[in-house]
Amino acid sequence: MNGEVLLQYLFSGLTYGAIYAVIALGFNIVYNATGIINFAQGEFVMLGGMITHSLAASIPLPLAIAAAIAITACVGGLLELIFIRNIGLGRRKASGGGIMQLTIMTIGLSILIKELALEIWGEQVMTVPFFSGTEISSLNFLGAHFSPQLLWVSGATVLIFLLLSLFFRYTLAGQAMRACSASRVGSRLCGIKAEAMVNLSFILAAVIGAAAGAVTAPMTQTHYAIGTGLAIKGFTVAVFGGLGNSAAAVAAGFILGTIESFSIIIFPEAFKDVVAIIILLAVLLVRPAGLFGSKEAGRLKEF
Repeated sequence: MNGEVLLQYLFSGLTYGAIYAVIALGFNIVYNATGIINFAQGEFVMLGGMITHSLAASIPLPLAIAAAIAITACVGGLLELIFIRNIGLGRRKASGGGIMQLTIMTIGLSILIKELALEIWGEQVMTVPFFSGTEISSLNFLGAHFSPQLLWVSGATVLIFLLLSLFFRYTLAGQAMRACSASRVGSRLCGIKAEAMVNLSFILAAVIGAAAGAVTAPMTQTHYAIGTGLAIKGFTVAVFGGLGNSAAAVAAGFILGTIESFSIIIFPEAFKDVVAIIILLAVLLVRPAGLFGSKEAGRLKEF
């Protein structure tokens, strides 16, 4: 196997690794604010791609992406307000349930969103126009070919991480979210509305997911059921890096994507998705805190 082919596998792995990393960032934001594993995160990615596809037929692509992100953000905020806060927490107080109950509720929300998407868009696979160039007019680097969309995906991943870092460090809302993450009671004593910060965490997770869905749809295409697989990969990356540690999630995303890409050298391509499950099980058995995690998962103060 020559170097060009290996480099081609590397580019493919970095592309999918960037996608997984962005999804893991959404998982970490909600986890840090609530302790909940939000398995509806994959559906936010699906909505971003599907809504962008629908709107791009009638309005310019940048506006379609912005509108898709805004709509998905509203969906994320409403899910937290209606289900997690009013229904989920009400039942939690009545039954004595805990975080696990709310996490299971997000699985139900994921199924609900997926079924609604099936009713709206049907089963057909959809795509979004390439941001620049086409898949055919690919770029060349040392003999390996890749789509210009790879640069958009990787750039979006880095930009999202940097913007989130600045948000949590230098804005009042970000600092309030970090305070709620450290101590919900202490933040309330300081006048911070913890419920508003939790709602903001779901909105941010939805924004990140929708942006990931819009920027990756030209390469991966999208359909109503794509969210479940992406949620599994994103959760694997979040655990692999260490739940709550978003810098580690980005690194873990690229690692997992690269491992998956090169795994087809040894295993049939149909088994590529199994690699993520094997890695998840291995991490949970050997190092539950994650590859870069400590015994206590990091919080937003470590963002």
